Amino acid sequence: RRRIADLEEKLQVLESGHAVKQRETNYFMSQGRAIRRMVTLYDSVEDLINENDRQCDIEGDDDNVTFDQNRLQTGYIVLNNVLPWFHQKASDMEYEDYMHMLKKLRQGADGARGDDTSKLKPLVPDWVNREWKPDPPVDPKDKHCRGFTNDACGRLLCPTELDWNNPIVRAGIRDRIDGHIVMEMSWPAFLYAGYTADPNNLEEGLFKSKLLVQAFKAIFTSPSSAKEVAGDGDGANIIENNRRAKKDVLGKKVKTHLRFALSSVTSWRSVDGDFDYIQFWCNIVDFFECPPGRTAQRNVDRLLTWWTRKVFGTSRQEELSDAAKAHMSVNALAMQRARLDDALFNSE
Repeated sequence: RRRIADLEEKLQVLESGHAVKQRETNYFMSQGRAIRRMVTLYDSVEDLINENDRQCDIEGDDDNVTFDQNRLQTGYIVLNNVLPWFHQKASDMEYEDYMHMLKKLRQGADGARGDDTSKLKPLVPDWVNREWKPDPPVDPKDKHCRGFTNDACGRLLCPTELDWNNPIVRAGIRDRIDGHIVMEMSWPAFLYAGYTADPNNLEEGLFKSKLLVQAFKAIFTSPSSAKEVAGDGDGANIIENNRRAKKDVLGKKVKTHLRFALSSVTSWRSVDGDFDYIQFWCNIVDFFECPPGRTAQRNVDRLLTWWTRKVFGTSRQEELSDAAKAHMSVNALAMQRARLDDALFNSE
């Protein structure tokens, strides 16, 4: 009996340890889902760590640091802002536990990216069909009919420097002839308000399209909130309380996901024909994080304000006077109850 009791106790300890390990694994995977949404869409956590370690080992300033290295270093800083426990926990872990944590973070990150692309896959055709009414409509279940073979999708994917209405341009893009090669170095029309760009002012309307706002809302708030984006958001500064959406308020990753949803590519990949998604992502990040001067920075700040208002709305509570607040029913009732209590006390 004593032997059986000892074995049962050991089994209970093992099961308890397994449960703790499983909870920890689930925690790492759930935390990892934030990485592809708020830190980096393509870079691995290992690359961010290695670049941070490299720069920490350098004495003084490194004049030879590249844009890519700076981007990785910035990504590591953002990673620790998003997962504030990461650095300390990674420093205290044994090597095997550390590698296990990185593996689960990576699985959670890639799982979230897959969920987001799957979410947009049926939604984007519905939005395109409603706005453009193509004939035949874009099939929400078949990606082969999207991309440049579809007139509506092709119009949205077309580089802003080319005119999709020109049949020669359409044929050139589809045949990938010289002068009509679609690359990541061209801003596609779906990024612009009204899906058109001013060649003399390419920044005007950039990253303000209706489709972008719909895609952001579908991923970061809810698919139902993406149905109506004509006015400002109806939330009262929800952005202050929604950390996940606040971290990516400009939806840098959404632009890449939306481009993928409009394309005819059936599975996630980094290159689509002549179009490099990784470089496209880097171009978007650089636009927001590496403005060339104060004027460009002010334009980015204004764009941030526009997105905040467009998606989440604004609160006007601070504009209310104390007198206006005093007449509101909650405060009015509180004062009435206080007066009744004071009257009863005086009568006694």
